[in-house]
Amino acid sequence: MKVVVIGTGYVGLVSGTCFAEIGHQVTCVDIDPRKIEMLKSGECPIYEPGLTDLLLRNIKARRLFFSTTYESIKEAKSIFLAVGTPSSDDGRADLRYLKEAAIQVAQNISDDATIVIKSTVPVGTSVEIKKLIAENTTKKFQLVNNPEFLKEGTAVEDFMRPDRVIIGHQEAEAAKVMEELYSPLLMQGNPIYYMSNLSAEMSKYAANCFLATKISFINEVARLCDETGADIEEVRKGISSDQRIGKHFLYPGPGYGGSCFPKDVKALMHTAKEHGMTLKIVEATEDVNDAQKKRMFEKMSHHFNGDLKGKTFAFWGVAFKANTDDVREASAITMAREICKAGGKVCFYDPVAADNYLKVMKEYKECDNLITSNDNMYDCLEGCDGLVTMTEWREFKNPDYSELKKKLKTPVIFDARNLFKTEKILEQGFAYYAIGKRIQK
Repeated sequence: MKVVVIGTGYVGLVSGTCFAEIGHQVTCVDIDPRKIEMLKSGECPIYEPGLTDLLLRNIKARRLFFSTTYESIKEAKSIFLAVGTPSSDDGRADLRYLKEAAIQVAQNISDDATIVIKSTVPVGTSVEIKKLIAENTTKKFQLVNNPEFLKEGTAVEDFMRPDRVIIGHQEAEAAKVMEELYSPLLMQGNPIYYMSNLSAEMSKYAANCFLATKISFINEVARLCDETGADIEEVRKGISSDQRIGKHFLYPGPGYGGSCFPKDVKALMHTAKEHGMTLKIVEATEDVNDAQKKRMFEKMSHHFNGDLKGKTFAFWGVAFKANTDDVREASAITMAREICKAGGKVCFYDPVAADNYLKVMKEYKECDNLITSNDNMYDCLEGCDGLVTMTEWREFKNPDYSELKKKLKTPVIFDARNLFKTEKILEQGFAYYAIGKRIQK
């Protein structure tokens, strides 16, 4: 099938490349000529394990193309809208780019085209977009919602072996087109669920907000463990063994970040307010997460008796999670800002996210000339007053403790990811702080 994907951000590029991998002829369209030239040469603008190999293979096989124009839409049977829907100041999803793309698509489609909203959009957006497209074309078309459930760091695997594929539609013909499109995956037994467009839109937000709630819940329990002497690692095992609860997204840490959870939580709360409702659990999820991003800073401040002035801290990792270069809403941003406001400095190491982090931190005047990057995880520690683990990269999990002790000015570790074994750290003579772990000195 000839497929066009509008937008070469995270969702659009992964989806387009994977559709090519399962045999479709795909053209990815973006208005950024620099990015399109990069992609044409096989250079991937984002870090995602396995994606570059797929990109190169499908370009070579002439199944994957890139363009800044909408010409390819005229021959496409399916057109995916995968542009960004960022948060506005009031929390609502900004649909400006989606509407602009929808108008361009409408002006170029052929009869019986299936237009697919892949972007995450508030409930009711499909009605608005369908009307907008109809106002800009006389051609017959179907509109589908096909929300993505890709996790950064495992996106290729998630696409190829999805937990489920959700198709929101009205016309039976649209369902047939989507079944044909996804048929190579369906042959593997991956489930596909058909529902209304409105239910598909709600499913995406409900799923992400529920996962965010699980993260905030375990972080709040971890905070109580700090107060009572219980150990969150033991508690986590105790509750996650219950099949009704499960083990996923129950790992305490510095709070969630990234492009999805913060944005989707805000958007769902805004949708509820538009309908005269308050989603109390979802609002609490956001409140807990905001507080959690400062939790380790509180422990750092306590350790140094409230005086961080002139001190430098080493961050291991700044991406919001491992296996990605995405720093959007990363807890490392909040932590660094708090340290800088308290008179301290940050030296960090991240294997792939350094450039993105430095670019973001330039936006905060309180951090001017106080954030530096290092190309080596141990050199990053030189002369620092403490190590702070902010991202759960594998290379951090079994460090050379003698090297740590030699490099650090002060032998203290603030483990915001609970990466290390408590007994091992204490045996090595470090002061140790973690999230909800019982630490006996």
